Amino acid sequence: QVQLVESGGGLVQAGGSLRLSCAASGRTFSTYTMGWFRQAPGKEREFVAAISRSGGRIYYVDSVKGRFTISRDNVKNTVYLQMNSLKPEDTAVYYCAADLSGGDYVRLDLYEYRYWGQGTQVTVSS
Repeated sequence: QVQLVESGGGLVQAGGSLRLSCAASGRTFSTYTMGWFRQAPGKEREFVAAISRSGGRIYYVDSVKGRFTISRDNVKNTVYLQMNSLKPEDTAVYYCAADLSGGDYVRLDLYEYRYWGQGTQVTVSS
């Protein structure tokens, strides 16, 4: 069983920055593929970014490229999402997710992730 706890959300003005953190339980965090997803009111949950277990492979949805950075610290069992130049359309609940199926790959489909955090709200005002 893996537990994921997100933090770092909040209210920020457009153009501002936030850093989300996701702390994971378990002694084998370095084997987890990690992803960030978001869900805005009335919309489906969508992929934002993913990082392979080594950190050597990273992928972003086009709408956040150049603004968001995903990273991980396998000693602290934590994955981060640095969000810069935030826009009102980034407003959503942000979730981190873990995939334990193995391999140094990124996963883009939410159905490939078995474990999810409770989410953290990000609100960007215009």
